Amino acid sequence: MLEKTGKVRRILLAVLLVALVAPVAHAREVAPVGRVQSFWLHLNSTPVSDATIATEAKRRAHVVLNAWEGDLLKKLKAANPQVKVYVYKDMSSTRSYACKDGRDDAHLPTGLGYCDVRAKNPGWFLKGPDGKELVYGGYDGHWQMDVGNAEYRKAWVTAVVASSKSTGFDGVFLDNALYTCDAYHEGVCPAEYPDNASFQTAYRGMLAEVRTGFAAAGLLSVANLTNARLQEGGWEAYAAYLDGGFDEWWLTFSSDRLLEDYPQGWRKQVAEIAANEKSGKMTWVQPHFDVGDEKAFRYALASLFMTTSGHAAIAEVAKTDGYGDPTPWHPEYDWYLGHPAGAYRAVADRVFRRDFTCGVALVNANPTGSAPVRVDVQRTYTDHDGKQVNSVDLPGTSGVVLRANC
Repeated sequence: MLEKTGKVRRILLAVLLVALVAPVAHAREVAPVGRVQSFWLHLNSTPVSDATIATEAKRRAHVVLNAWEGDLLKKLKAANPQVKVYVYKDMSSTRSYACKDGRDDAHLPTGLGYCDVRAKNPGWFLKGPDGKELVYGGYDGHWQMDVGNAEYRKAWVTAVVASSKSTGFDGVFLDNALYTCDAYHEGVCPAEYPDNASFQTAYRGMLAEVRTGFAAAGLLSVANLTNARLQEGGWEAYAAYLDGGFDEWWLTFSSDRLLEDYPQGWRKQVAEIAANEKSGKMTWVQPHFDVGDEKAFRYALASLFMTTSGHAAIAEVAKTDGYGDPTPWHPEYDWYLGHPAGAYRAVADRVFRRDFTCGVALVNANPTGSAPVRVDVQRTYTDHDGKQVNSVDLPGTSGVVLRANC
C-alpha cells in the first residue's frame, strides 16, 4: 500500500511540474507584453562574423536568410536554439539568373527553378494581353508565375517544404504576396487576371495551398503584404492564411515622408498589428528613415506600442533593399512598459495615447509641420533622453515612449 501511494504521489508531482513549466516555455515564444521584438533580414549574402552571430541570435526574435545560407542557420541556432530562422522564397516569380548552363541552382530564391519550369511546364509563366510572358520591371531575370494555377501551387509548396525542412529552417518568408494585377508592370495586367479582384482571388488560393502544406510540415509562414493598406480588407484577407505579415513600408517612407492619420495612412497601418494580435499572429514592420533619425524612429516605435501585445517586431532600414548587416539596435528595445491598461485612445485631434502599468506611449499623427500639441501625462515618467517629465510637446508625425519607475 505504501509503495503504491508513493508511486501515485510521484506521478501527481510530475503532472504538477509539467503544468507549471509548460506555460513558461510557451511564454518564451512571444515577447512579454510591454516589450517589442526585432528582426533581421539578411538577404544580400554579406559576410557575418561570429561575434555578430553571437549577439544577434540572442536579441533578434526572427532572422530571414537565403536558401544557400544553411551554415549561417546552424550557427544562429547554436548560439540561440530559440531564435526563429526563416528562408526567403519569392512566391510570385522564378529567376532565370539562378539557372546556369541549363541547370537550376541547388538552392533557389524561389520555389521552383527557371530551367525546370521552362522545360516541363512553360504554361506556368504568366502572360500579358499580348501573349508575352511578364517580367518584373526593374528586376532582371524575374519571371512572373501563375499563382492561380493549381499545379503550380502544389509544385511550389512541395518543393519549398522539402528544401526548407531538409536545411532546418523554422519557416518561410514569402515575398511578393501581391495585390494589384499590374504590380511590377504598371498598366499591364495578366490576360488571365485582368483586374485586382481576380488577381487577389488567385493569391488567396495560393496562400490557402501554403497554409495546408506548411501546417502539415510544421513550418511557419510570414508573407510580405506591402501596400495592403491601399486595399480594403487586404491585410486580413491574406493574413488569414498565414502565421504573420510583413509590412515593408510602415509609417515612415523616408526621413522626410512620415504618414499622418487618414483612412489609408496611420490608422490603417496601426490596425494591421491590431488585427494580427487579435488572431495571435505576428506582424513585422519596417519603417524607412536615415540612420540616426530619432524623430522617425520614435514615431514608429510609439505607433507600434499603440496595438502590440507582444507579437509585433520592428526593424528599420535606411536604404531600400539594404538587407545586409543587422539593423541598428535601440536601447528602447530593452525597455519594459508592463501590461497595457486598455486600448489606445485619442486625447486630442489625431493625438493618441496608450497607457501601460510601467509606461505610456504617445503619438501625434497630424501632418508633418503642424503645431506641437502638449500632452499632460499626470505623473512623472522618464523620457528617451533620461529626463524626468510630466508633460510632452509633440509636433505632427512624432511620438514618444515614456517609462515609469516600477
